Amino acid sequence: MGFGLGDFGIFGVFGALIFATVIGMFIFFAVKGISQWSKNNRSPRLTVPASVVSKRTNVSSHMHNTGSGAMHHTSHSTTYYVTFEVESGDRMELHVDGREFGMLAEGDIGMLTFQGTRYIGFERDRQSGNGIFGE
Repeated sequence: MGFGLGDFGIFGVFGALIFATVIGMFIFFAVKGISQWSKNNRSPRLTVPASVVSKRTNVSSHMHNTGSGAMHHTSHSTTYYVTFEVESGDRMELHVDGREFGMLAEGDIGMLTFQGTRYIGFERDRQSGNGIFGE
């Protein structure tokens, strides 16, 4: 005995809607990621004077079921970001790996290399007393 929705019933319809939503979100984020990757590849690789103005991390926790009922496993991942300021005063926040994050300090000045939103590298100015922005 159903609610007039054919063989699926009300729960089947909700299940199908949830499944379609999840698949739609997966496709959306995949297309968005590929689009950003393609845009970065088409962008010129630039090296400009810059300073490190801030650093931040984003820690994500993921709980996994081990399949044995009450047993769970939690994993954590950390994403690292550094905000750079260029001569014009514009700022850009770029994703960096953990090693680069640890090597950079707020106030560092040097030459930033990037391509679109992709961080390539930062070469610190060896002359600590000389600012790169005419300071």
